[in-house]
Amino acid sequence: MQILRPTIVSILAVAGVGSVSAEPYNTFDGDGFPACKDVALVHNATSVEDIVSMVKNASANGTPVRASGKGHMWYDTMCSDNPETIIIRTENVNQIANLTLEEGAESGTVNIEAGVTFLQLAEYLHDNNASMGYTLVNWNITMAGAVAMGGHRSAIREDSMVAAGVLSLDIVNGNGDVVTLERDNSNDDWLAASTSLGLLGVIVRMKFKVYPDFKVFAIQKTLDEDDVLNGDIYGMIAPYATANFWWWPYVKKFHWRYYDEVPLTLSSQEGFQNTFSITDAEAVIAKSTLESGKYLATSNMFFETTAFGLWSAPNFREKTTQKPITNWPVYGWNYDVLIGGLYSDQKPEWEQGLHGKTMELAFPVTMANQMLKRVREAFDAEAKKGIIMTSTYRSGINIKFGKPYYDFLGQVTYNTSDGADWSKGAIMFDFPSFKPTIGDGERFNEPFYPNLAKTLVDEFPCRPHWTKNTREVFGNATNNLDPDHLARFKVVREKFDPQGIFKSVIGEILGMYD
Repeated sequence: MQILRPTIVSILAVAGVGSVSAEPYNTFDGDGFPACKDVALVHNATSVEDIVSMVKNASANGTPVRASGKGHMWYDTMCSDNPETIIIRTENVNQIANLTLEEGAESGTVNIEAGVTFLQLAEYLHDNNASMGYTLVNWNITMAGAVAMGGHRSAIREDSMVAAGVLSLDIVNGNGDVVTLERDNSNDDWLAASTSLGLLGVIVRMKFKVYPDFKVFAIQKTLDEDDVLNGDIYGMIAPYATANFWWWPYVKKFHWRYYDEVPLTLSSQEGFQNTFSITDAEAVIAKSTLESGKYLATSNMFFETTAFGLWSAPNFREKTTQKPITNWPVYGWNYDVLIGGLYSDQKPEWEQGLHGKTMELAFPVTMANQMLKRVREAFDAEAKKGIIMTSTYRSGINIKFGKPYYDFLGQVTYNTSDGADWSKGAIMFDFPSFKPTIGDGERFNEPFYPNLAKTLVDEFPCRPHWTKNTREVFGNATNNLDPDHLARFKVVREKFDPQGIFKSVIGEILGMYD
């Protein structure tokens, strides 16, 4: 146990903890997957007032502090590398209040606290005949965390950035004061807070836009690779409320899935999507196959072929009976179909020992074909060397899309200095891959992944997803960000957090503390 510094002692006094030793703070993947290399304390906040108190104490002592919801991270970029860092975990600060949606109104509002997850809000709204529309992401993420890190759904027709649903937010700044910001695109404070990376402070409350509840359909089709690489990608995505592709590079196929609203009375089916849960038997087979795939490309080929076949069928159950749905289209309530969650008799894949790495970059959708063809060239170059690259993730390579949304650091902002046309939206290339536990823990043909990331960053105007890239990718991708946006964000950062107590590795890479 390390000797406690005075700053740590004072924080612990507030938290009611007597002693602590620095240790990693993990991502949702658990042990061995740190979001922060070393932290002094994880404090489970119980109220907004508790968060304010913790930040005031940290400010008085110059102690670094970071907020965390559900640890929806992949790499060690959430904090700075200062072992005195305090984590304020917000998931127990999760009140929902003041839902206003008048009968016949097109929209309304609801107030939520820092730790409210998408699943929690979706269930609350559904019980009250309301919904959050399409500004949503995975069930295991807090909404405030998604706003801070620029989380998004896959859509070009509808708003896809979670921040697009925020009408106002309360941030605890670096002095421990609660600052309220109303949506205002003429205000640099708002444009920075909209994708703040947690560098301005802790988002403790948000007023969020809501809509009457609605049902949707989901349809999935299988396409030959050429149909997408040489097809009208924008034309396949833009007409629908939300749509995406999954790419299977070994079998050279795409799954194209799209969703849209249907009348409430069209179908009584209540589909519920499963994205992450898996049975014990499936986990054993998948893990043994993928672990051997560290050395054997044939194991990875087998995995992708099998996963492609499984993903061709609906990954849905009928919510009222838990029976599998076997045919497309699938119908159901919006959140259940668009996102869903865990099946009650299964566990998420990371609890079954299936862990991964990823890389996500956003590009102008006008360059979608060019970018995907460049990735295919990279796969083919490895094949010429006798190295067959595959997807090692259950749903392939995720190709998502985003409607333009203006702020300083979001993936889908526009009118930037790179001269690229972001006005039609963005395409996101999200390449998850299995991380073995055997040997040195590196993936099959490990150099391919960072080399591909560098190629894409160097050859295209692109922007990183703020939770899905390594320090090296961030360092390289910073060159693609608008210098004026960075400079204006820095001014706001210094205003909100003059001591830099909310510092993170990403903030340092972006030059926010130079």
